[in-house]
Formats: sequence, C-alpha cells, structure tokens
Amino acid sequence: MRIHLLIFISSVKDQKETPLGTMMMKTFESTIRPVNGDIIDDPGFHQDFHNGYEVVKVTINYDSNECYVSLAPLVLEREDIPMGTYIEKLENHGWRSVSNEELKRL
Repeated sequence: MRIHLLIFISSVKDQKETPLGTMMMKTFESTIRPVNGDIIDDPGFHQDFHNGYEVVKVTINYDSNECYVSLAPLVLEREDIPMGTYIEKLENHGWRSVSNEELKRL
C-alpha cells in the first residue's frame, strides 16, 4: 500500500518573513498501515523537538491502494531553528511541500 504522511508546519516567530505554514508530505510503500495514536519517527524530524509525531487521522482508499496519514501539526516557537531550516531537513529526507491545489485533490 502507498502511504502518504502529511504534516503541517508553521512558525510563530517567522511569520513576518515566511508563509504562515507549509504542508509537507512523504510517500512510501509499506505493508504496515498506521492507526490513530501511533507515533511516527523519521530521520527528517528534528531531535530537539521530540522523537516522533502522533497520527491524528488515517484515510484509506482501497480502490487506489493508498493511505493518507495526518500527523499532529508542528508549530515552531524556538528561536534557534527557523522554519526554513526545519523544512530543508525534511526535504533532505524525502519530504516535499504540497501545494494548495494538490491538497484540494487529496
């Protein structure tokens, strides 16, 4: 099954220079389907915040063999890690930004 992890990232401190938030997605194949309450770990997550994100919603489309997994949102409030730096770390580990048009199709 194709698994799509989704996380919304925003920054309280960076709002003047960057957009209010960004939706990021990572897609992979797996025989394991997450369920609400699971904690997802990924090398793109910054260790200074926590060791993973909680699954808050799972949507399965058996027709297309896809699973959309929404993770708890992340709001950056620390001065030492700008939102752009965090997004770059995610991108270096297979995450990508999702456009508003693509979000509407999900």
